[in-house]
Amino acid sequence: MRDQFEVVYEGAVRLQELRRRIVQAKPQIVHFSGHGGGEHGLVLEDDNGKAYFVQTEQLAEMFRLFAKKNLECVILNACYSQVQAKAINQFVPYVIGMNEAIGDRAAIQFAIAFYETLGEGEAFDYAFEMAKAVLIGLEEEQKPVLLVNENAVKQEQANQEAAKDNIEPFDMRQKQHEEGHVPNITQIAGKGSKQIGFIGHAGNINL
Repeated sequence: MRDQFEVVYEGAVRLQELRRRIVQAKPQIVHFSGHGGGEHGLVLEDDNGKAYFVQTEQLAEMFRLFAKKNLECVILNACYSQVQAKAINQFVPYVIGMNEAIGDRAAIQFAIAFYETLGEGEAFDYAFEMAKAVLIGLEEEQKPVLLVNENAVKQEQANQEAAKDNIEPFDMRQKQHEEGHVPNITQIAGKGSKQIGFIGHAGNINL
């Protein structure tokens, strides 16, 4: 299954590094694993290596621009990240966030099940439901939330249909699939993260 993905990993990332790496990699999936603080934002590092909150509005504007390239799905594997997920979902077809604090074990199991299912060729929404099912035994299955922007999904479907008809699509995603290129996942891991397999993970933070 891992052969289905090209993973670009960044740990303890700063905001400028996040922007630079996504622009360079042009991923179809961005996976953030770290700390979230609800209305406060997501935790990245500042220029001095200290944790600070990136505001929701700033993240949304950045992802608005990323969505014009390759981005199809964003996973915010961080506590209380539903606020940021809603903002990003204005522009990105599929966004997953957490509506409250989620334990380390649950976050890891969710991510593993999500990518295993995705690697079998299933759609984002099906992979999400399968990953939620894994959390039932941990009693945390209600914490992940999938947001779907139907207009963005329709645009993506239109691009794929255009590619089939030899019409140049909005971006190069369909062409990459047809040429046998594998999906490109960029993981952005928060401060204090550790890599578990191909999943960047960080612990919870008390606010």
